[in-house]
Amino acid sequence: MSRFHRLENVPSWRKMALFAWDRPRDPTVYGSIEVNVARAQRHLAELREQTGVKLTLTHLVGKAVAAAIAERPEVNAIIRRGQLYVRDSIDVFFQVAFEGGENLAGTKVCDADRKSLVEIGRELTDRVERMRSKKDEPTQKSARRMSALPGPLLRLVMRLGETLSYDFDVDLSRFGVPADAFGSCMVTSVAGYGLGIGFAPLFPPGRAPLVLTVGEVRELPAVVDGQVAVAPVLTIGVAFDHRVMDGYHAGRMAKRFRDILSDPAREL
Repeated sequence: MSRFHRLENVPSWRKMALFAWDRPRDPTVYGSIEVNVARAQRHLAELREQTGVKLTLTHLVGKAVAAAIAERPEVNAIIRRGQLYVRDSIDVFFQVAFEGGENLAGTKVCDADRKSLVEIGRELTDRVERMRSKKDEPTQKSARRMSALPGPLLRLVMRLGETLSYDFDVDLSRFGVPADAFGSCMVTSVAGYGLGIGFAPLFPPGRAPLVLTVGEVRELPAVVDGQVAVAPVLTIGVAFDHRVMDGYHAGRMAKRFRDILSDPAREL
């Protein structure tokens, strides 16, 4: 069964954009969003106390972006042979640092828009424990096999796998390649490296049209109840594929995203 369906009634600009650029090397748009997360931090602390689940701002960012994508489902897309095909579920890939930050892996939470923040936190905790205890997550197994190949062959295999999986909808799971491994959006944190803001590139083989980078919370001047005060501010770096979405989509999604991060107790 196909995991995608073709998007009909594509606007003329979007049709031009499909052919104006190659795969996501050129059409990346970068931006950033700053949010006062004082209420979010309090809400996360309350949920941690109530449930025992270790919830962080990264979990909340993943939930918020899933909700924002649900507002504009046409951006939840891949490009297949010059046409836009929309995913049938909103899946968020969380990148995880391990081995002291020397290595990266990640895991995909499916239907993130339909899951609660606590459900996402529990699922990620279990997945991360599996990764760090060397149990096999699909992306880990695939990455290990790929990295063992010589460079030129690795490039060829990655491109072949991408083409077969996305352009021709071939199931490669029997070869250890998970289907649509990176989902609708990739979320990664640079806060652990002491960075207030960072920008991550789109990863062409994954065809995720959106990447969010969670920075370190900093005490910065912010407007609180009409007055300038020092507040905990989170900066999120954003990269998106301009062939799939544009400033209109980004603006509409950013409002929903910011509303959730500003007051998750009310919005969720």
